[in-house]
Amino acid sequence: QVQLVESGGGLVQAGDSLRLSCAVAGRTFRTYAMGWFRQAPGKERQFVAAISWRGDSTYYIDSVKGRFTISRDNAKNTVYLQMNSLKPDDTAVYYCAADREPLRARLQAVSYEYNYWGQGTQVTVSS
Repeated sequence: QVQLVESGGGLVQAGDSLRLSCAVAGRTFRTYAMGWFRQAPGKERQFVAAISWRGDSTYYIDSVKGRFTISRDNAKNTVYLQMNSLKPDDTAVYYCAADREPLRARLQAVSYEYNYWGQGTQVTVSS
């Protein structure tokens, strides 16, 4: 059974930083791309960032470019999302997800291309 467990969320002020972690168990982690999504109250789930299975390619939505950094440690089966200069608009539940296909070259930005999800971690940014 594949499990993804996020941690690191919390309540911070605008301009602060947080680092989210997602530990993966039950799958050959290093052969799958990983993504982070977020969902704010009353809104649809939104893609945030993705990283290739090798860790040599990343992709971000425009609103987080230059502020967020996705990374992975294949030895620890963990993917991270470093979030700097946080804004109130970043407030959401953040989910990590695993690509449905192994060794895929192209990063995916739609939720249906990911078949395993964590339970989510709340990030709240106050102004």
